[in-house]
Amino acid sequence: MWEFWGKSLRGRMLLVSLIIVNIPILVASYAMKHSAEQSLLAEKKSKLAAITVLFDSRLGPQGYEGILKRYGVHEGTKEEKLRILNRELMVITDEIAASSPGLGAGYYAKDLDAIVTYGPSQQFGYTVGWAIRSDHPGRQVMNNNEFRVEFGTLVRGNIMNAMRPLQRDGAVIGYVFVNELTDDVRAQVAAMDKSISISVIVGIILSLLLIISLTEGMMRDVQSVIYGVKELKFNLRRRITGLKGEMGEVAATINEMATALVNARSLSENIMDSIADGLIAVDTQGKITAFNRAAEQMTGFTQQDVMGKFYEEVFHMERYCPSLLIDTLRTGESHIAGELRYPVKNGTLWISTTTSLLRNLNGEIIGAVVVFKDLTERKQLEEQVTRAERLASLGELAAGVAHEIRNPLTGIKGFLQYFQTAGTEEERQKYLPMLLREVDRMNKIIEGLLYFARPCQAALALTDLNRVIQDTMMLIRSRAQHQGIVFTINLPADLPQVELDEEQYKQVFLNLFINSVQAMEQAGSVHVSGRYIREADAVELSFADNGPGIEEHLKKKVFDPFFTTKKTGTGLGLSVVHRLVTAQGGNVFLEDNPGGGTIVRLIIPRMRKGESPDDERKDPGSR
Repeated sequence: MWEFWGKSLRGRMLLVSLIIVNIPILVASYAMKHSAEQSLLAEKKSKLAAITVLFDSRLGPQGYEGILKRYGVHEGTKEEKLRILNRELMVITDEIAASSPGLGAGYYAKDLDAIVTYGPSQQFGYTVGWAIRSDHPGRQVMNNNEFRVEFGTLVRGNIMNAMRPLQRDGAVIGYVFVNELTDDVRAQVAAMDKSISISVIVGIILSLLLIISLTEGMMRDVQSVIYGVKELKFNLRRRITGLKGEMGEVAATINEMATALVNARSLSENIMDSIADGLIAVDTQGKITAFNRAAEQMTGFTQQDVMGKFYEEVFHMERYCPSLLIDTLRTGESHIAGELRYPVKNGTLWISTTTSLLRNLNGEIIGAVVVFKDLTERKQLEEQVTRAERLASLGELAAGVAHEIRNPLTGIKGFLQYFQTAGTEEERQKYLPMLLREVDRMNKIIEGLLYFARPCQAALALTDLNRVIQDTMMLIRSRAQHQGIVFTINLPADLPQVELDEEQYKQVFLNLFINSVQAMEQAGSVHVSGRYIREADAVELSFADNGPGIEEHLKKKVFDPFFTTKKTGTGLGLSVVHRLVTAQGGNVFLEDNPGGGTIVRLIIPRMRKGESPDDERKDPGSR
């Protein structure tokens, strides 16, 4: 009930109208009732007062004494006097009492201190001779010689009693009284109240019907406005029509506002559709709320395909990497220019993506937005360049192999030709071990080349990198201590386990340790550190030495097979490192150590995502 009267517009209007209309009606009816009651009582008093005047005149100028003298009993006893007076005056009181139903009238003699007559005598004749109480208002009337009207309980019950003093020859000889039962008065007042109440109720009902009739049209207009505003939620071009007056002005204002919103939305949509980058927005629940034309062209989905659907249902990012847009929505952390593979309708794209939160005017989060650029063509060009570089590297590899093997073969061939025709046993004992060393060196070159060239079959398992690095360091520690080289390892205790081939990564770490030790001939340090990159879901390991470092123009060649700056060595160590790490989905980066020396940084994905070993990635640790 309160929902209607307290919250609905119509209920409040009815309530206010009822208060405004009916309170004056109720106040007026109360004033009318009070005035009518006072008028009725005044009328009754005037009526009773007039009758007392009539009684006074009917008694005659001589009063009681004249009647008693006429019958010669003015010297008689009280009983004789009362009998004569009652007989003479009873006719008057009965006549007056009979003129109006419920009326009572009588005379009281002061000297006799008794009621002389009380009509109708058939009802109240037994009271003749009674004296009034000492506190009776009649005594004040006689003592003060004043007319009074009193309400009280007397002989006949609750009455309104009018009393007038009887004055003869300057003296009060008694009083005359005329009364009427208050029940009769109340009955008349109640009848009057009933009439007034019926009139008030009828007035209230009529006012209520009138108010309902007036508010019906107003509420019809209000409902038209409400319905029109709700429709604007789905169609801003809809117009509210058919209203006049103030509601018509309200409707016109709403229509103007809708037109302004249409123009603003059209401008926003045109801007969104004109930009070359894809744009997707979601609400706080992850449902897609915006999808521009560039996003349609890149992904193959249309707005009808995706609008209102959950972003993660349309784009299954877990097959490749966590969704940066959903991560921003959940954590509030923005991502800028992150490169990743992105699932579309008929395949995947390489994209550069930027995400941020959306907020309303109050600063409250209402969703998130991602803007992305298609990098697929650039990636394809990079792959072409990479293939060209690999072909060039293959040529250099062939030349390196030919050079590394031809030199020992030339020496071996010369000695064998010499020993075929000449040579002493002493010479054979001297030169044959040298020939065997040259054969071993060629065999080592061929083994490294085969290890570099053949496909890496990785036995993947969740592995603790802390343990693998500690185990690998033990293999090189004695040599390092002999050279005065100190190893320090600073890896977080909560570094997550990584899915990789433990034996292959032992080879990776061993090659890195050996490379650092070889770079520092005497005294130095190798520092190993690590961290977890949450947005890339990968572990970063850094191997920093304080050796001589690598010249800038040589950095691009250090991962090429057979390239080395050392006098000894095959030049396959870092090539094997790069090959094993990239084959398992990771990447290798080479940097200068600010304190002097070199830093080799490995980015190892925590879980394999299914990328090809040849995929190139942007360094996530540099974001």
